[in-house]
Amino acid sequence: MRVFHVDDQAFPFSASRTRSRTGLVGSGGNLETGCLLAAYSRGIFPWYPEGWPVMWFSPAPRLMLRPEAVRISHSMRSLIRKGQYRVSFDLAFSEVIGRCRRIPRNGQTDTWIHKEVVEAFTRLHELGLAHCTEVWEGSEPVGGLYGLAIGRMFCGESMFSIKPNTSKLALVALCSELVQRGFHWIDCQQDTEHLKSMGARLYSRKAFDNILEENRQYPIIGESWARPAHVFSLEQIVFENKAGDGPAAN
Repeated sequence: MRVFHVDDQAFPFSASRTRSRTGLVGSGGNLETGCLLAAYSRGIFPWYPEGWPVMWFSPAPRLMLRPEAVRISHSMRSLIRKGQYRVSFDLAFSEVIGRCRRIPRNGQTDTWIHKEVVEAFTRLHELGLAHCTEVWEGSEPVGGLYGLAIGRMFCGESMFSIKPNTSKLALVALCSELVQRGFHWIDCQQDTEHLKSMGARLYSRKAFDNILEENRQYPIIGESWARPAHVFSLEQIVFENKAGDGPAAN
């Protein structure tokens, strides 16, 4: 296990100063580890086409999910009961980010997960900072997601689903893992109906800034979450209906 410290001088932008409706904070800088940790600790993430300067965003209001408050539908419960999929963490990061990169997205002709992003997050994964959840059918990953662990917040980057509801299964399994590890939040970054249907809520800039300030009190830990793949069961969901709503959304 390794503890990382944020160097605020590594990142020049502040989300509180943006007036852009898109949440654009600024452009420039790089995707080196120090710069990324400083940015994500402030709720700012890179999002730009290949070949462009690095563009940094911090949308508000912000979609956030408390791991213990994830909504598990009846259809998801049925899927879990069937036991047809196995779940693992950090066993196939390159495969997960590669599939997130290649999977078609509605309304998008290209991907922001280009070579520079893949290389940057691969480095973060090797340092134990970026993690992934894999959903397996046999030896084939059919769903998954990846993101960055900052203090007690997991910053979700992307997910993919080849079989129906496998990305949702990956999220439920991640929430269970995060609760066990003492995480408080998942930063969903983008406002999507998919994530709202699973319990994510929009938080104002002020509320989000309060969440970030609290999260900065916790160390950034680099460690592997890897362990053998297992059938995810309802018995592992021990956190339902035990959490409050957290800070007010407004």
